[in-house]
Amino acid sequence: MSWDHQKIGEIFINLGLITADQLVKALEIQKESGKRLGRILIEQNYLTEDEFATALALQKGLPVVNLGDYGVNIQAVNKIPEELARKHLMIPIDFKDDKLVLATANPLDIQAIDDVSLITSSEVEVVVATESQIQQAINHYLTDEGFIKDAVKRAETTCITKEEEPEEALEDTPVTRLVNQIILQGVEQGASDIHIEPQSEKVTVRYRIDGVLHNAMTIPRKVQPALLSRFKIMSGLNITEHRIPQDGRYSLNAGHEQIDLRVATIPTAHGENISTRIHRKSKGLMKAEELGFDPKVLQQYKLSYTKPYGTILVTGPTGCGKSTTLYSTLNILNSPTKKIFTVEDPVEYIVAGVLQVQVNLKTNLTFATALRSIVRCDPDIIMIGEIRDRETAKIAIESALTGHLVFSTLHTNDAPSAVTRLIEMGIEPFLVSSAIDCVVAQRLARKLCDHCKEPYKPSGRLLERFDFLGKSKDLTLYRAQGCDKCFNTGYHGQIGLFEVMTVTSRIAELTLARKSSDDIREAAVEEGMQTMMKDGLNKATQAITSVEEIMRVVI
Repeated sequence: MSWDHQKIGEIFINLGLITADQLVKALEIQKESGKRLGRILIEQNYLTEDEFATALALQKGLPVVNLGDYGVNIQAVNKIPEELARKHLMIPIDFKDDKLVLATANPLDIQAIDDVSLITSSEVEVVVATESQIQQAINHYLTDEGFIKDAVKRAETTCITKEEEPEEALEDTPVTRLVNQIILQGVEQGASDIHIEPQSEKVTVRYRIDGVLHNAMTIPRKVQPALLSRFKIMSGLNITEHRIPQDGRYSLNAGHEQIDLRVATIPTAHGENISTRIHRKSKGLMKAEELGFDPKVLQQYKLSYTKPYGTILVTGPTGCGKSTTLYSTLNILNSPTKKIFTVEDPVEYIVAGVLQVQVNLKTNLTFATALRSIVRCDPDIIMIGEIRDRETAKIAIESALTGHLVFSTLHTNDAPSAVTRLIEMGIEPFLVSSAIDCVVAQRLARKLCDHCKEPYKPSGRLLERFDFLGKSKDLTLYRAQGCDKCFNTGYHGQIGLFEVMTVTSRIAELTLARKSSDDIREAAVEEGMQTMMKDGLNKATQAITSVEEIMRVVI
């Protein structure tokens, strides 16, 4: 069969990899998102990266290579700069008959192939490899060691201060390339945070991926001053100040993606720790259904946020997705008929049609002072980034009682504890019981990798411990294995675990009586609240996550 005149979608169908309906759906998504068709088909789990590479190779009559088994020629790799390799997802891997063998994930990009031929002054022979294999090869062959050695040499000979080395002089140095590599590698691996932690004899770089920290690289201690200065310069911090915490932010382009980074430094015994939060602008706002809400739980939540007034609290620890849940809800409610204000520290997402206020302690623009002004501006909906003190809590409660719909976050372990927490902050129980309409508690659990999750039959002891699973002999659960698709963690992506507590008349009575959170929890469960543990275990039975992961994040 001749493949060269067939469209790539037709090849997928003729090979039996996808159905015509799946192709139609993928093309519709492509019109909306602008992504490449192959990337959409992979994200929708219609085909694997290997199958996609094989189909591309058939269409162009090119060989497919497995870079994991290929003996890559280092001299060939060094023929092009890292930036070009990352931009076009291609990497030279060998020389053959005076030609440069170029592995690419997109052999249709003729312009990029011509650029490599021009830069290297070589005739190019193209082979096809998967996108993930090429990214791993770039990370392995074009990064880290050389940059680190150069940075060490630079640090040994240069003492960087604001006066001695201004920002312009740092734009093309080994330290700059090292910092860029740390950030880009974190972005590629899906990290939400980058931690650069000074130790007595070294500096450790760790990435938080799907809520769990992983060691990424170790850097010699001598590089620490230059590394710290570069991060401070990029984020607009004072590089001569090392005694007090600082925080700043900056933006950069990582491939075709716009990235915002928030940087915070704090002095430690061995120097300043650098923590960087990564925010991807292209990620956009998730729909409520995509967050992980069980349909019944989502309906219960919807009954609260569609009311014209009241307070809705989202609780949980830092990094559990509270802001994402609130933004997704605001996005649903956002319309020309509503005036919506937010008070945030910092503003994480820019939402068209919403008036967002950034807290600024230097000008005394706190949550409380901003709220006092907002309630005089005829709002319909107010979102408060976090209730941190009694004053903010009191204004939020009073706003709900005067006809506004108020959203906010609170740091408690579960939904019933939010009620007792507000009372502990000094809010009168009658105000809490009257104003709070709903409390959502949540966590983020890692999703099992679809490529390597392993089925197993749970033991009788496990079934006995979680008896509501039915003790069925036919029950199959899944556990993490680890493969190259998930960086050998067994997990890829995250999903929310939720419990939604509606403040019923019974819970209001318990609140007025200053009953404990345990008493309130017992009443809420009796009235139909599904706990986070039960929500998580239901997701485990659906092969979304593992029992071990649920135990890690809930208990």
